[in-house]
Amino acid sequence: MSQNNKDQWGSNLGFLMAAVGSAVGLGNIWGFPYKMGANGGFAFLLVYLILAIFIGFVIMFGELLLGRYSGKSVVGTYRQLSEKYAIVGWMGFLSPLLILGFYCSLGGYCLKYAFANLGDLFHASWGVNGLDGGTFFANFITSPVEASIWGAVFVVLTMIIVAGGVSGGIEKFSSVAMPALFVMLCIVIVRACTLPGATEGLAFMFSPNMEPLKTSFIKVLSTAGGQMFFSLSLGMGIMITYGSYLGKDESLQKNSIVIVLSDTIIAIMAGMAVMPAVFATGLEPAGGPGLLYMTLQNVFNAMGAVGPIFGFLFYVLVFIAAITSSISLLEVDAAVFIESSAKRGKALSRKAACLIAAVIVLIECLIVSCDGLGSNGLPQPLGFCWLDFLDCWSEGIMMPLGALIMSLIIGWQLGPKFIKEEQEIGGHEWKAQGFCMICFKFIAPLGMLFILLGQVHSFFPQLTFLNWLG
Repeated sequence: MSQNNKDQWGSNLGFLMAAVGSAVGLGNIWGFPYKMGANGGFAFLLVYLILAIFIGFVIMFGELLLGRYSGKSVVGTYRQLSEKYAIVGWMGFLSPLLILGFYCSLGGYCLKYAFANLGDLFHASWGVNGLDGGTFFANFITSPVEASIWGAVFVVLTMIIVAGGVSGGIEKFSSVAMPALFVMLCIVIVRACTLPGATEGLAFMFSPNMEPLKTSFIKVLSTAGGQMFFSLSLGMGIMITYGSYLGKDESLQKNSIVIVLSDTIIAIMAGMAVMPAVFATGLEPAGGPGLLYMTLQNVFNAMGAVGPIFGFLFYVLVFIAAITSSISLLEVDAAVFIESSAKRGKALSRKAACLIAAVIVLIECLIVSCDGLGSNGLPQPLGFCWLDFLDCWSEGIMMPLGALIMSLIIGWQLGPKFIKEEQEIGGHEWKAQGFCMICFKFIAPLGMLFILLGQVHSFFPQLTFLNWLG
């Protein structure tokens, strides 16, 4: 049984703040509300919760377990299990590297919007100044230089935090950022829910309505599964990497429950911050990805004098959610660089490893920012804008495929004896053994297969043999 002999978390609370911060990102604040809006509200929420229990929890538990067992990076972890599994580790390395390319660009958007709403507060020329949300967004993304600058700032901030180390950088930042995010989210929820007509948005979320499940069950299932999977930071090496810094006295089962529960609560709270405001202003709940950057800006514009205050708070909140996820993504790749260099006897420092990873990410981010979601005339690989191209290979294919293989490895090869020994090494009983093994062997692989097929279908609708997915 491998023992960790490298940098570790300073406390279990610090680890949980970092892990929850990784899970709570744009997937919660941006993705959850608009996907829920496009898939029937309550029906989507119900399916999401079921999937989080039966798939999200066990995949989270499995990744933390593998990471702590090996004490290594995602590549080193799978290589330790067997050389034939190294390819799964490399998928776990490439996924965050590709995700960061567009994630940092979107993080730059959050900084821009927070800055612009602050400008409105002081009646400055660099504010939104009453522009329609769609027009303001279009003006921004079609300005490659401005979009690139904000994206680059986000990359640099991410690099600085990760370079500070596990306990001194990631844990310290997350321990402040996550409580701040929660407080700001509560403030925005209170304001959104007190708008005239806001109760319709709450009813959309919480009033039982099973009609979408009757008409497009597979579509709701695959969309909710993809959202749950991405939101929890699964299949991208993060929880394996974070697990490798855990002490042997920690309960993996308990930590997994806390992370999944916290992330789900934040996702529901994000819906409560967005949906009441959308319904109160007569906007379309299925507004798509533009809900965050266009629709909601119109909501803040319509609030009058207090609009810029809530707009600033909201986009700072989204920025915090984004950067707590981006630091975990960069940590995955920095850990692989550090470990690979040590294996070759070159002992790369953490700062150097972070710089190498950040330079690669910056190049990707600049391409995505300059592309402007396909608006600025750059070549479109496979017919995708650059954001969708990077998203397709990471979130669409490698992440669900890697998690599918991982659940099969744990359920059918490593088995309950392996899991029990690692879970109970610190004296913590594995109370959910029967539930976990059924999920690892059958439910999670089947669910991950549906998620994988749903993701492939969403990116390649021309594959007509997948039309049964809806």
